[in-house]
Amino acid sequence: MRLIEPDEHKEFLATLERTGHARDDFSLQETDTTDPKGDENFGLQGYVIVTRLSTRVAKEYTIGDESDWLEHFTKDLEAGAFDRLE
Repeated sequence: MRLIEPDEHKEFLATLERTGHARDDFSLQETDTTDPKGDENFGLQGYVIVTRLSTRVAKEYTIGDESDWLEHFTKDLEAGAFDRLE
């Protein structure tokens, strides 16, 4: 099951466009860490790794129900966290 909702993905792409970044310079890799034996009331849990391909900078964000990973990503992007070469 996908953790990143279609609306979140659209907002991610809109953020890249708004800040002047090429969408094909970034990749998303999501990992589901939801306990399959756990109580379903907790919802989906996991993390997403956002990588800027040209700089090889990767950042990990917690995702799931009611997460604010896009806000954290946007702040990091605007602060230049994906700009430095590693």
